[in-house]
Amino acid sequence: MTVFKGYMKILKKNIGLVIIYLVIFFSVAMALQAAASKEHLEDFEKARVDIAVADNDQSTFSHALTDYLKTIHNVSEISSDPSVMQEELFYRNAEYIVQIPKDFYKTCIVQDNPISVTKIPGSYTSFYVDQQINAWLNNVHTYIASGFSQKEAAKAALEQPSSRVSMYQDTETTSETPAYTYYFRYVPYLFLAVLCYSMGYILLAFQKEDIQKRMQASSVSIRRQNLEGLLAMFTIGVGLWLIAVTGAIVMYQKDLLASGVLTYYLLNTFVMMMVSLSLSYLLGLFVKNSNMLNGLSNIISLGMCFLSGVFVPMSVMDKKVLKIAQFLPVYWYEDINETLARYHSVSGNIATDIWKSLGIEVMFALAFVSVILALSKYKRQK
Repeated sequence: MTVFKGYMKILKKNIGLVIIYLVIFFSVAMALQAAASKEHLEDFEKARVDIAVADNDQSTFSHALTDYLKTIHNVSEISSDPSVMQEELFYRNAEYIVQIPKDFYKTCIVQDNPISVTKIPGSYTSFYVDQQINAWLNNVHTYIASGFSQKEAAKAALEQPSSRVSMYQDTETTSETPAYTYYFRYVPYLFLAVLCYSMGYILLAFQKEDIQKRMQASSVSIRRQNLEGLLAMFTIGVGLWLIAVTGAIVMYQKDLLASGVLTYYLLNTFVMMMVSLSLSYLLGLFVKNSNMLNGLSNIISLGMCFLSGVFVPMSVMDKKVLKIAQFLPVYWYEDINETLARYHSVSGNIATDIWKSLGIEVMFALAFVSVILALSKYKRQK
């Protein structure tokens, strides 16, 4: 097992670099877990905007509008002096100022003229408040047209029942993204970074001319040498995969172990490990020195991860970028990961789509292996 031991000795020599990447990976995973644990759907609340009201009417409807806004926002009453309103906006005491005109009922309800408002330029909250004021005015219009008096219409518009929304939950889909989804999203970067560097340094050592001559003159057959090399590669890959899986189980424990899609997560990460292993070996055949290895490893690992949804979720990425990313194996890994995040269990068409994506990942691995064999044969003949 001379070749196998040689692989392990070189890996041991560069173990510090592997540990650094593992520390970075688990630190990011722990930070994501802490952030995800604070985000739950039940914590949702309506945003309360700081609003100032300049009431020039002091009528039943103007008071009703002010009272309505107070139920959903932080409302303060100010004078209609332009300098006061400018000061409120300048010091950000208010994001939105409502100027209720005299004869409010006649001007804005009967004649349907818009209410004068002043907003902070570019503030998205202004559209939020606009919609609520328009909804209140529409309700008042409806009550007046139905024969309500002004007091009755004002009271009815203020007492609008609030809607209650309950999330539908079935046995397959999930309403919240599990925390471990974020962990598995970053796994490709760990595999690519660690394996590209480790396999690169190993192959750099074995591709030295003196080492090649000694191996060819060795009593150990070429076939035996290749088998030991493949065993060493597989051992390194499986070891890294076990570390990643063990880390996930330790961090998420019952949440992960009780998941109905755990098998798919494990299979997806294992196939991704094999893809990364074959790609890293292919990279190692091209590099000539450590500087070249550092450059190519960063380009491949970071570039592929940025394009394929590792660092940026696929849901916010440009569709043109995603079309390009489909030619990369990490895209199909992340596609499976995004699918698993939405389901408690997988069956039917969803399972078919996942197996198709896994098959594409395997095809990438086989393609890399084919190139490796062809390139190795060419180098031996040369």
